Amino acid sequence: MKKILAYALLLSAVCCSCNGKDGPIDDKDKPEEKDPPVVVDEGSATVYTTTFDGTSKMVKSTVKFGKASSMSPNVVKFTSEEFQTMDGFGLAITQATCYNLLKMTESDRTKVLQEIFSPTEGYGSSLIRVCIGGSDFSMDEFTWCDTEGISNFKIHSSDEKYLFPILDEIYKINPNVKIVGSPWSCPRWMKMKVDGTGTYYSWTSGRLDPKYYSDYATYFVKWIQAMQARGYKIAYVTLQNEPLNHGNSMSLYMPWQDQRDFLKVIGPAFKAAGITTEILLFDHNYNYDNNGDNKDYPLKIYADAEATKYAAGSAWHNYGGSVSTLDGVHSSYPDKKILFTEASIGKWNYDGHGLGGQIREDMREIFFGTIKRGGRGVTLWNMMLDEKNSPHRGEGACATCYGAIDVNTSSYSYASLDRKSHYYDVVHASVAVKPGAVLIGTDGYTAKSVQYLAFRNPDGSYGILILNESGSEATFVFTSSAHSVTVKSPSMSVQSVTWKD
Repeated sequence: MKKILAYALLLSAVCCSCNGKDGPIDDKDKPEEKDPPVVVDEGSATVYTTTFDGTSKMVKSTVKFGKASSMSPNVVKFTSEEFQTMDGFGLAITQATCYNLLKMTESDRTKVLQEIFSPTEGYGSSLIRVCIGGSDFSMDEFTWCDTEGISNFKIHSSDEKYLFPILDEIYKINPNVKIVGSPWSCPRWMKMKVDGTGTYYSWTSGRLDPKYYSDYATYFVKWIQAMQARGYKIAYVTLQNEPLNHGNSMSLYMPWQDQRDFLKVIGPAFKAAGITTEILLFDHNYNYDNNGDNKDYPLKIYADAEATKYAAGSAWHNYGGSVSTLDGVHSSYPDKKILFTEASIGKWNYDGHGLGGQIREDMREIFFGTIKRGGRGVTLWNMMLDEKNSPHRGEGACATCYGAIDVNTSSYSYASLDRKSHYYDVVHASVAVKPGAVLIGTDGYTAKSVQYLAFRNPDGSYGILILNESGSEATFVFTSSAHSVTVKSPSMSVQSVTWKD
């Protein structure tokens, strides 16, 4: 009788949490309350649903396992095909993000970080991007070697003040988070003019002088070693954020020939130092910033027999061009990795699309779009800004960007958080697709204007992402070797489904 009563209480908790309204994260009237965790027994799957009209946001429900007839028109079976292994999904931990997080109380800050990163208490985001030195969203322009001479390399006080405390908290919550590191500029004393003549002592633009290739390679080695000594897992570095962008407040012009030649120096330096961090090329737009000489930037570097040995893959942004660019990149070099590393939201896109419209576009173009073309992970831009789109700095910095989460400066409280599309994109992907998951093949029912992707996670569980852009509900019966799960996908929605056989 006690067992029956306990089960009834658990069932009651489940029913109360699955009320079809916004989850506790978005209940502005009760910011301190959280629904009880959904009880998932051996006979059910968990479904998270966000509708584009905003009536449901990460609403959790459960679906009992059933038996699917092989004759059912709605059956989707998992095949033996396996594709790329996933690194994960996340956001950029810029200094602006850290500044805003550190303005919050410790308890409120812990809430939001657990919400995003905890594999057990939250959604399990596992991939972040950090700036190697300053950026247009840092508190100052800086590198870790601003005094001439690589012997003057040292950890910058600005990162000690802002970045490290937040990374320490994230790693306490999720020790398996991986980092993609990207520099916005080399030290100024390493620069020459873009035309290759003379020195160029400026944060904006300029070009890496070949006589400093060895010093700059050492800079990367020392940065990785210092970060890893603190327990941070540096999975990837890119050699330059937006190498074709001259205009950012911190920037460096690095055409493909320069990156190819620098790669031949930094690759051996990593090997000599025992650095296993992988190098990603490019880190810029699909349309190569309309710079004709740099079209097919990573492909030109891959074609060099010496340089390609040190390139693990390429990184991409979507501020220009189409994700279809990755078709040729992936088909030409299928063994090279692809990661999407930056996209922004702000007044130019979000205000017109609204929350739901932006989630729809983000999911279609960035998440589904890159994963279907060999993508292994996604990082989006600032995790947190304030309601004034700050802090940011310098001419060329984005003054109209929103964070994935915006915090109100009147209180810097958890209750004031405004979660935007990038937040929902990342948590939907992270809760279903764990680091090390493998994209698997499917066969069976499809529906017009509906996409789905299936993954097998390292623990043997399955994760499915569904994007329904149609005007009607779609029903799928996903069938593994042991179970079938019937999922009703609402019109205009994104869903995450997960279960273990």
